[in-house]
Amino acid sequence: MDVTTLYSIGELSRRTGLSVRTIRFYSDSGMVAPTTRSPAGYRLYDLDALLRLELLRTLRELGMDLATIQRVLDSELSVADVAAAHADAMDVQIRVLRLRRSVLRVVAKRGSSPEETKLMHRLTQLSGEERRRLIDNFIDGTFGTMDADPAAVAMVRAATPDLPDDPSGEQIAAWVELAELVGDEDFRARMRRTAGHQAAGCSLDIESVAGEELMEFTRQRAAEAMELGIDPRSDRVAPVIDDLVRRFSEAFARTPDTEFRDWMAQQFEEAHDPRVDRYWRLVWIVNGWQVVPNLIPVYPWLIQALRNDRDA
Repeated sequence: MDVTTLYSIGELSRRTGLSVRTIRFYSDSGMVAPTTRSPAGYRLYDLDALLRLELLRTLRELGMDLATIQRVLDSELSVADVAAAHADAMDVQIRVLRLRRSVLRVVAKRGSSPEETKLMHRLTQLSGEERRRLIDNFIDGTFGTMDADPAAVAMVRAATPDLPDDPSGEQIAAWVELAELVGDEDFRARMRRTAGHQAAGCSLDIESVAGEELMEFTRQRAAEAMELGIDPRSDRVAPVIDDLVRRFSEAFARTPDTEFRDWMAQQFEEAHDPRVDRYWRLVWIVNGWQVVPNLIPVYPWLIQALRNDRDA
């Protein structure tokens, strides 16, 4: 191609695929100025103008705005710098779109109400930094006292829930439930009461006296009942609980009556609060951690089953 060749707007249109009207707009705005004019007054463009126009078209197709493109054409910005900035911006857009897609799938699957849909959308639209701040505020509000157990605080911070860029429907639902839970003052009080015990790794009196063998047997029986779908509030739970209460009463030399059942429930509830166990379960889901079978909380079921006679 001869560098002295001059092109009309029509020829530029055929070479670039841009419309004559678009090229005229770029020309009038000074982005691709004509090199000269023909004797009849028509605009003519040289090879540099053609290359400039092709670059402009490419940058526009990549989504860059005209003001930024003008700075690139004027050599105020490099194409590489602009491309990097736009790539980062597109990454953000992609993450937002993925998040919206996940929310829509949850809504479609669960048949969510308009209120629940709005809540899910609002909570998932929070940036990663805003989500971390939400959890930080929960931790500070829960343990922000002078006598807070440092080990408990460290344990909760080490397991900060972090929603991934492309979360599953289960992770979306878990995050929404978790966000509501950490804002509840009653839950914060429960968390404050139990986290210190969990962080210390010590056993409750009922667990240490009962012994590991009985405790393991208890966890197995409760887990088996849960797998069978036995409702802790139903009559089907009686044989399981009666057997466990009898075994514990023998270990403590107590009468296996309603008072003893209530005492057992209270003892387990002090370190295995159902809502606190639910928090850890939700954290596992949000973070995509593998659920270890022997760590699946059985105590909420056990506590509710023990209180069944009293509530009847």
